[in-house]
Amino acid sequence: MTGFIILAAGASTRLGRHKQKLVYKGKPLLQHAIQAALSLPNHSIVVVTGYDYKVVQEEITSTNVQVAVNEQWQTGMASSIKCGMQALLNLQPQMEQVIIMLCDQPFVTGEILSKLVREQLSSGKPIVASAYNKTVGAPVLFAQRYFTALMLLSGQEGARKLIQQHLDDVAQVPFPEGAIDIDTPEDVERLMKL
Repeated sequence: MTGFIILAAGASTRLGRHKQKLVYKGKPLLQHAIQAALSLPNHSIVVVTGYDYKVVQEEITSTNVQVAVNEQWQTGMASSIKCGMQALLNLQPQMEQVIIMLCDQPFVTGEILSKLVREQLSSGKPIVASAYNKTVGAPVLFAQRYFTALMLLSGQEGARKLIQQHLDDVAQVPFPEGAIDIDTPEDVERLMKL
C-alpha cells in the first residue's frame, strides 16, 4: 500500500494568489497533482491544506482524497509533512511507503510516480527521489523505516533534509521537468509559454 501526501498548505506569498488554484491546461495545479496520484493503484491520498483552507478545498472534487488541515502551517513544511503522515497512518496503519508531492509541480504525472515505486522495488533503496537540476527532491518516496524520521522533522525542514542525511539509502529517478515549480509571477509566465 502506497500513501500520498500532497502538500498544499502554504500562503503562496511570493505569487500573491493561491498557487493551488492556478489553472494550467484547463485544471488547477492542485487537481493536476491529485489526478497523478489517483492514477496509481492501491493508494491512500491525503491533501494537506492550511492557509485559507476552505478556498483551497474547493479544488478537491474526488471522494477518494482525504483532506487534513494543518493548523500550524505557518511553522513550516515539517508540520505539514507530520500532519499528512498522521492522517495517512490513521487511514492505513499498514502503509508500506509514502510519496510526498508538492502542489506546484505541474509536470508530475502518474508515470513519474509509478517510476518511483518501480525503482524502489528494483533497487531495494528505502528512499527514491526525483532528480533534476543537479539535485534531488519531490516527488520523493520513503519506505516505512523512514516514517518516524518524517514525523520528527521540525520547522522549515522538508523531506530534502532526510535525503541529504541518508544519501546511501537514496535511489534516483530522472525527472528534468521537476525543476519547474510555481512560486512567483515570473514562474507563471514561463509556465504559460511552455
